[in-house]
Amino acid sequence: MAIVRADLDTCLGYANCVVGADDYFDVDDDGVVVLLRVDVPENNRARVEEAVRSCPVSALILEEE
Repeated sequence: MAIVRADLDTCLGYANCVVGADDYFDVDDDGVVVLLRVDVPENNRARVEEAVRSCPVSALILEEE
């Protein structure tokens, strides 16, 4: 199973990830990503991976656990 991680210092709050996978990502009042879930089962992987790649500042990482 993959897991998603966020670099909160890098995030600029573009929210592209939220558009791609709003059940995994949100943006708080300060404009920083919030991880709603970190475990990514295979059936969600393609969608979450696309959301991770959509981050223009590369603040998200999808890695194998």
